Amino acid sequence: MSIFSLPSWLPKHRFPERKFSDLSAAELEDIRQRLARFNHEDPEVSVVIPAWNEENNIFRSLSSLADNKTSLKVEIVVVNNNSTDGTQHVLDTLGVRNYLQPLQGTPFARQLGLEKARGKYHLCADSDTLYPPDWIELMVKPMKTEPGIVGVYGRYAFVPPDSEGRFLYWMYERVTGIMVRLRKTNREHINVLGFNMGLITEVGRRTGGFKVTEVRKFDNAMGSDYFVDEAEDGRMALNLKKEGRLKMISDPAAMVFTSSRRLVAEGGLLKALKYRVKLHTSRMKEYITGK
Repeated sequence: MSIFSLPSWLPKHRFPERKFSDLSAAELEDIRQRLARFNHEDPEVSVVIPAWNEENNIFRSLSSLADNKTSLKVEIVVVNNNSTDGTQHVLDTLGVRNYLQPLQGTPFARQLGLEKARGKYHLCADSDTLYPPDWIELMVKPMKTEPGIVGVYGRYAFVPPDSEGRFLYWMYERVTGIMVRLRKTNREHINVLGFNMGLITEVGRRTGGFKVTEVRKFDNAMGSDYFVDEAEDGRMALNLKKEGRLKMISDPAAMVFTSSRRLVAEGGLLKALKYRVKLHTSRMKEYITGK
């Protein structure tokens, strides 16, 4: 991956500085037709996206998922988490299977998606993340072919704001990459993030799902008054490990690109990096020894 630029598959789905209402009839029809392949009635894979007020983000994510190259039967499902904007209009316009979850919070949305999913394999995606063409295949393959693998998780990079370049984000990603490897043995569940993870559906259901004791808001910005340390993705990872192993998908072709808006909510890239360095330095012994 280039230090200074985004991968060649991504610009098609970025639609810079455009809202959903700005898309032409031809662009809408293009996304709708590509998505139609991912609406199987008897799917092997369910790709589930929680959405709260994502009218002007989720069409990008859906466009990228609709370009996935896979021989698997796939359904894409969106859980509308009581949005008050035009999210539902976007889903209806693009013909996406969706369910309403009136209980506010990402854990509630992901849990309903898990309950409604019809595929043997469950992939978790997000409304502000773009997915490469081989993502579905690469995420599902270990669960299909490797005994004992009950869940997977992947790596990620950031899409910078239009006014910024990639270099500082690339540096940030290198630091988080070191943390991922340090935590893999004793604190692997911290590495598992809800916008880029997968599981065997029935294992996820019977081991406890995405249920948590505290419900986080959608950006869950570190350092904020509303930050919740227990997240539903990490809880699911711990639940899955009751019955098997997790696998990190390190293939660069599975790298997803997520919005930098959470870093913005934390005060910007440098402030977010400083906060994480302080946090992870204080927990280094825990990551290495498990104590």
